[in-house]
Amino acid sequence: MASIDIIKDKCVGCKRCVGACPFGAIEIAEKKAVINDACTLCGSCVESCKFNAINFVRDQAVKHDLSGYKGIWVFAEQRYGKLKTVSMELLGKARELSAALNTSVTAVLLGHGIVHLADSLIAHGADEVLLMDEEWLNDFNDHIYGEAIIDLISEYKPEIFLVGATSKGRSLAPHISSALKTGLTADCTALGIDGESKLLVQTRPAFGGNLMAEIICPNNRPQMATVRHKVFKPSEPDYNRKGKIMKISKQPAEGLVKLIKTLDNAEGLTLSDAEIIVSVGRGMGSAKNIRIAKELADVLGGALGSSRPVVDMGWMPYSQQVGQTGKTVAPKIYIACGISGAIQHLAGLADIDTIIAINQDPDAPIFKVADYGIVGDVNEILPAVIEKLKEAKIT
Repeated sequence: MASIDIIKDKCVGCKRCVGACPFGAIEIAEKKAVINDACTLCGSCVESCKFNAINFVRDQAVKHDLSGYKGIWVFAEQRYGKLKTVSMELLGKARELSAALNTSVTAVLLGHGIVHLADSLIAHGADEVLLMDEEWLNDFNDHIYGEAIIDLISEYKPEIFLVGATSKGRSLAPHISSALKTGLTADCTALGIDGESKLLVQTRPAFGGNLMAEIICPNNRPQMATVRHKVFKPSEPDYNRKGKIMKISKQPAEGLVKLIKTLDNAEGLTLSDAEIIVSVGRGMGSAKNIRIAKELADVLGGALGSSRPVVDMGWMPYSQQVGQTGKTVAPKIYIACGISGAIQHLAGLADIDTIIAINQDPDAPIFKVADYGIVGDVNEILPAVIEKLKEAKIT
């Protein structure tokens, strides 16, 4: 197992490594550096040491025969017989990647009463659909779904497997990757193919969104990634496309979890589906003032979002967070209320038609990307806007 070791004879206790560690994992004890359990093996301390007193012991990669792995797979997530939009987005990206690899795109579709969805997947870019339509797949269970897909991967050997970073995808993908002992990059914001190695280059935010990491998986297959909704645009469907539908029948794996009851989200319109989002930041002043923004969202028929600081302070739930470490959104109208516009927040805004910013600080970065800007107290401006909107609806 990989480890970072301190060479005591060389360590002079200069504390350079203490300052370099972003996780506070290094302490000085008896004038020597000591690494604690918070270490993530990031290697920052190794580069900072001028005395070569820190040794990074890396695992030796096990070589596997990867020549039999071909093709790009996409998990076609559906609910109640309706495909999730992220599935079409991933198919569009998979088509682009397949051109660089000269390979095919396969959609993996599991569920019950879902045969009719296969043609739509082909229209959106799949060359082939692996279809498992079984009663025991009616309700999602990450263990049962995962074991079925693991069997398929072991048999057909795809080179790349893409999964939407939804609540289902985030539980399904780790189950599969850990069982197959392959790498998984979560919440990717970009995907590409390296021109020389032909490896999948997976980009995702790291260190709280302060940098973007490019990750590859050179020694294991399939190369796996989860991707957020609305990061990529779905390709336009072509219902004249021809593809192969392969119906597969398997016996269910024994489930470790028994589904007792399914509760639908009762919160109404989600950020992913909303065409108008009113998003709040620290400029709202307090948690109680958020009700004003919520009223505006209701009047406009939109959804309420937030920046990360608002979530960190407990004013809003994480499910409503927009940004690099939250959701990526693409509404027609985005109203930023009291949001400064840090780069981590702006990274969550994709292909928005109109951005309206309200902030007391005229130099706030949000105004650089806004189509319309209002400088002023958001708690004074919003009630006036709501009143005018209500008057317009009455008249």
